[in-house]
Amino acid sequence: MLGAIAGDVIGSIYEAAPIKTKDFPLFGAGATFTDDTVCTVAIAQALLQRRPFAETLRAWVRRHPGRGYGGMFLRWAMTPGMEPYGSWGNGAAMRVAAIGHLAEDETGLLELAAASAAVSHDHPDAIAGAQAAALAIWLARAGHDQAAIRARIATAFAYDLGATVAEIRAWYRFDVSCKGTVPPAIVCALEAQDFEDAVRNAVSLGGDADTLACITGGIAEALYGLPEEIAKETRRRLEPDLLAVVDAVCARRTRA
Repeated sequence: MLGAIAGDVIGSIYEAAPIKTKDFPLFGAGATFTDDTVCTVAIAQALLQRRPFAETLRAWVRRHPGRGYGGMFLRWAMTPGMEPYGSWGNGAAMRVAAIGHLAEDETGLLELAAASAAVSHDHPDAIAGAQAAALAIWLARAGHDQAAIRARIATAFAYDLGATVAEIRAWYRFDVSCKGTVPPAIVCALEAQDFEDAVRNAVSLGGDADTLACITGGIAEALYGLPEEIAKETRRRLEPDLLAVVDAVCARRTRA
């Protein structure tokens, strides 16, 4: 799960200033955690403590305001009892990393991913995006290689995962939809040589960099492992309450 957060932190300074290159400081000046990290931790805590997803997300948003939340999501988070609002946004997929580590089986994983999305992002594209991101982590942890993960996700979710990172980069623009974010993020992880390469792929697309890198980072951690130095640099940018949940997931995660 820390890999997803590392991606968020690394990509944070490029969301408002997209780039089209893999040559950039890995932890540039001002790199910090955003709403992606807060929501990832919220879903993790809900799983660990068997608490409702909506209640836990709202509590964490109030605890960490001003972290770049989308307008409709923030309204939902600050309005107790507000129903899901039909969002197809990528916020559904960027927060599911812990599900890939804590679900007891694949069926449960898909159910949890759908439930975690649907409290706010109940559009079918958002639910599919959350499931695809979580399943990619699960499959990687189970030992499936890049080709097997690509084939499984493409078939299960009708995603086109055939383009290379370079081909995607050539046309990609800022996109906050799940359908426009999750497939490229998965490709960035599957085409990489290691964790760092995966995150650099994601940021270099020139899109919603923190969310792309968050989704990619969660998958890449499961595929390649998280380098100690990147983990250290990420952890030192997190507040103690966030770190406590990250450590609890590490202690509790299941074997895929």
